[in-house]
Amino acid sequence: MATLFISRHAGAMDWIRQQPNWQIDEIVPHLDLARVQAGDVIVGTLPIHLAAEVCAKGAKFYFLQMPQSFAGRGSEYTAEEMTAAGASLVQFDVKRIDE
Repeated sequence: MATLFISRHAGAMDWIRQQPNWQIDEIVPHLDLARVQAGDVIVGTLPIHLAAEVCAKGAKFYFLQMPQSFAGRGSEYTAEEMTAAGASLVQFDVKRIDE
């Protein structure tokens, strides 16, 4: 079982390293679904279809959630700015519904 943090943002990488309750095994800029196994923990901000595939494989998915204004979207944040904004990790169980 591995805990992977998925991000290409330096501030987010610094932020996760500062979280005392999290032990990240590896930080990667892009998720390779072939690596994900049941029992793994995947942390980051993923498109919903990838989050669903992570969960379907029996891994846990924690979303990096950070409140921000419309004007702030697309900006790069430092770890300190993320903490001040209230960044947190929230577990989601995402499932695709085939109709």
